[in-house]
Amino acid sequence: MNFKDLKWTREPKEYSIEDNKIVIITEPGTDLWQRTYYGFRNDNAPVLQMETEEKYFSFVVKTEFQSKHRFDQCGVVMYLDSENWLKASIEYENEEYQRLGSVATNHGYSDWATTDISASVKSMWYRFSRRESDYCLECSEDGVHFKQMRICHMFEGAGKIVFGIYACSPEDSSFEAVFTNMEITECEWKAHL
Repeated sequence: MNFKDLKWTREPKEYSIEDNKIVIITEPGTDLWQRTYYGFRNDNAPVLQMETEEKYFSFVVKTEFQSKHRFDQCGVVMYLDSENWLKASIEYENEEYQRLGSVATNHGYSDWATTDISASVKSMWYRFSRRESDYCLECSEDGVHFKQMRICHMFEGAGKIVFGIYACSPEDSSFEAVFTNMEITECEWKAHL
């Protein structure tokens, strides 16, 4: 994967890009969320993505993080515009547990599907797969064995898309998010026969 193909949507103040590692230092009050339940809209998280018209592929990334404040998060994202995007991450909750989950936002409304995991987890792999305008998000603790998190349709996700990584701290905090082992492969989300 050529990091020169990646472009920022809202470039953060502090970050570094090396040959095989990207580090983002999150800024307080940054998030991605639209309307549902809470009523508020937050659309200011830094996002680093590349674009493609390829209809069938998978994107893999390993995240490592020292999150320590409620809602701190980093992960994989497809950010098309403020009202249409898809993300997967771990959101820190407290010293006991955090939420491994994903959000699909279609036409300005977000949902949030989660499962609670131990707060001791400080690394996670994600695999983002595309089959035309349908998408699959998976996670893995070892980068080998992936578990399905979500399958969804993105109403604006049929043509050219952009996808990549993000990190944010919705409340008054900051942490270091490290992204490595990024690669694009043939689609690992096989056709359902």
